[in-house]
Amino acid sequence: MDFSKLGGLIPAVVQDATSNEVLMVGFMNQEALDRTRATGYVTFFSRTRNALWTKGETSGNRLQVDEMLIDCDEDTILVKVTRLGDGNVCHTGERTCFFRALE
Repeated sequence: MDFSKLGGLIPAVVQDATSNEVLMVGFMNQEALDRTRATGYVTFFSRTRNALWTKGETSGNRLQVDEMLIDCDEDTILVKVTRLGDGNVCHTGERTCFFRALE
């Protein structure tokens, strides 16, 4: 993966492996990608906290990795997942972070 374009980060698009619904977008550094691959659960790098965080570690709404695909430039990753817990991914309680239309 090419982590050089965004200061050591790559966008990680998370998609439901069954419905193909886009759930969220986060960022990964090399360590987050390595941890995701090692554990089988999506881990991001939080730009605001400057730390790794595994999705669902407090809520229980974890994202189990089914497949990881990289784009042609090797600077973005698509993570297809199975939702665990209640299935809500967004911190607002919505099933996906993409629930509002742009007016």
